[in-house]
Amino acid sequence: MGLYGLQGHAQNIGPNVKRILFLGNSITYQAYYVNDVEVYLTVHYPGRRFDIINVGLPSETVSGLSEPGHAGGAFPRPDLHERLARVLEQTKPDLVFADYGMNDGIYMPFDTGRFQKFKDGINWLHNEVVKTGARLIHITPPCYDELKGKSIGYSAVLDKYTDWLLGQRSAAKWEVIDVHYPMQKYLLAHRKIDAQFKVDGFALADDGVHPGEAGHWIMARQILMYLGCKEVANSGSIADNLASVPNGAQILKLVAERQNTMRDAWLTTTKYQRPGLPVGLPLERATFISDSLKTRIHDLIDNAPGQNMNKPNK
Repeated sequence: MGLYGLQGHAQNIGPNVKRILFLGNSITYQAYYVNDVEVYLTVHYPGRRFDIINVGLPSETVSGLSEPGHAGGAFPRPDLHERLARVLEQTKPDLVFADYGMNDGIYMPFDTGRFQKFKDGINWLHNEVVKTGARLIHITPPCYDELKGKSIGYSAVLDKYTDWLLGQRSAAKWEVIDVHYPMQKYLLAHRKIDAQFKVDGFALADDGVHPGEAGHWIMARQILMYLGCKEVANSGSIADNLASVPNGAQILKLVAERQNTMRDAWLTTTKYQRPGLPVGLPLERATFISDSLKTRIHDLIDNAPGQNMNKPNK
């Protein structure tokens, strides 16, 4: 059992899993859902000492497609095909989460050719990760908000992409976590209330694409529930979940600082191809900072009031 009285266990993470990698686009780069997952696992399963790496790259696709004039014509969308081999070789993950699809339909109406490119890319990604010996868990694309994003019909495009990916659970025995429909259900429920009161106030993503903290928590919650942390089902936010945890808010802040430092360092080290991102610290320097932050985090956990009788999980 975790230090804070949990009834569940993260039983769906094998005992040999140490390094966990998150692949994705700008939503993963935002990092909120990755941070939420890390802080939850760190607080409740401190003995596991997971090393969670985020290499989400803004604008990226797994389909290799890019719309004309992307980024005002400054550069085409980066393609995961270009960097995946380097990322896997250098990070050597035991477990990989991959979240693609949002950019892969290129914010255009449904097209069978673009859909096939997405499927081909996901199949390629799956094979490349699995042949390294790492476990791969796919994540469906988050929902798209047409009211805010203005690409009319794109929500239905992502429904199709999601349905295909979910279908691989039975068709190919893949592990797939659905965040798309839980986010969509939440969004539509709030829009129904907006319509009832004739207001237009609610959005999971102000630009239709990039969720705020509420949307990221839905993503994190789905991931954690899949991993066996059933007790998060009724948590309305990561702050809600950490409310009873001594030093919880401080731990979350330190986790975010660590994640941002290591994300930028890993992206720079693995030589991503996209302009406009901050240059990360050299990996050795970033790792030193990360280790210092981890020490501070675990000191806060180990020295919390009432924890002196508990031993970290093994």
